Amino acid sequence: MNSRKIIIMPQTQDILETMGERIKLARLRRKLSGELVSERAGISRATLWSIEKGSPSVSMGAYAAVLHALNNMDKDLLLIARDDELGRKLQDLELKTAKRAPRRKKDAGDEE
Repeated sequence: MNSRKIIIMPQTQDILETMGERIKLARLRRKLSGELVSERAGISRATLWSIEKGSPSVSMGAYAAVLHALNNMDKDLLLIARDDELGRKLQDLELKTAKRAPRRKKDAGDEE
């Protein structure tokens, strides 16, 4: 089987490791065993370990399944890119602006 190595930036790896640590702490705060969470998520215990270490090779679906197994924490995924400041700025730069206000249409009652 041919496997590809995933190349990510160091800053992204730090984010994944932080996320994995937070997932592990959430599991421990709930006093749930790794075996139980992996069973609920439908993944192997080794995959859960990889998630808790922040491995980039684990699928996003597996991360979501673990979050769901931790009492519906998968809803937090909806917060990703919710407020896309850079995207909005780039979009605003492309908006065409009129050089002056459009002319008003004269009504029958308007005087010149």
